[in-house]
Amino acid sequence: MKPAKTTTITFAVMLAGLFSCRAIGLPQAVSEPRTLALRPASIDTSRNLGDDEIKKELSAILEKAASADVFSGAVLVAKNGHPIFKQAYGLASKNANSLNNVETKFNIGSMNKMFTAVAVAQLAESGKLSFDDTISKHLQDYPNKAIADKVTIHQLLTHTSGMGNYQNEKYFAQLYNMKTVADLLPLFVNEPLAFEPAAKWQYSNSGYVVLGAIVEKVSGQNYFDYVKEYIFKPANMSNTDCYEKDASVPNLAIGYTRMSSTGQSEPTTPRRENTSSRPAKGSPAGGGYSTVGDLLKFVVALQNYKLLNKKFTEIVTTGKIEVGGPFGKYAYGFGDKIFNGRHIVGHNGG
Repeated sequence: MKPAKTTTITFAVMLAGLFSCRAIGLPQAVSEPRTLALRPASIDTSRNLGDDEIKKELSAILEKAASADVFSGAVLVAKNGHPIFKQAYGLASKNANSLNNVETKFNIGSMNKMFTAVAVAQLAESGKLSFDDTISKHLQDYPNKAIADKVTIHQLLTHTSGMGNYQNEKYFAQLYNMKTVADLLPLFVNEPLAFEPAAKWQYSNSGYVVLGAIVEKVSGQNYFDYVKEYIFKPANMSNTDCYEKDASVPNLAIGYTRMSSTGQSEPTTPRRENTSSRPAKGSPAGGGYSTVGDLLKFVVALQNYKLLNKKFTEIVTTGKIEVGGPFGKYAYGFGDKIFNGRHIVGHNGG
């Protein structure tokens, strides 16, 4: 008996405008026959769709959303690593009246956590660290020794450390001074844990900043240089980097938001550029930019074991903590979910 054929569907969406700069990257491994879940609920989801039907229905949905001014961005759907749908909608910059295109770069928010997790796993694969190591094993000068001695890398990767979010009042007061991983640590290192490590799950941007500091210490390289050399370069992701406020980046979309500069939602106010609420530089927790094409390259590099060997690729992408919602089970910087009978692995970002 021949093994069942497996088709890999990669679905990357970049949005600007109503959702600020929001991106969803979902490498989706499915078995034949297949369906595509992104359709109105009134459509029979049990139907098997061919590539042409997928393109036709998806195009109709996106055209309608763009016309209603609730979607602006780029979309890519690939089958077995080859794009079958690739289209852009709306404006990359309202002031310049410039259109989005399929090569437009969008801020990707927390999708950077996938890159940070892969970086940590690369160092584990090479024997330079273990997922069970505590923070203090690698950051001997970490200011809060009590926390450093009991929180592990595994707990940081899975958001079970008890750490919170460094984007607090102190952060917004120094927004344009935060340029390195080390600059972010004083914002939260002396904050008490919300719970004992491993007691429960709580999404933590602070934990991924600590992981970035560990990558720097163990590799001997600046975090941003490390991910460029060992993730973006081998994956051929030439349009991906960390956001930097004063850098001139061609074809970079402007985000638009209804959030205040302190992160408060103001749903009745007009949308405005989000550039004033962005820090001087992104971080290991989020704040890079990419394109739908580069996200596909990242998926393909992972699947072809160019970034990690098979064992460590599976470790990183296999769910460990049941959290529900869009993640399903949280792995190491990736969600791992069964949705509509399909296996989805990936991460979103706002």
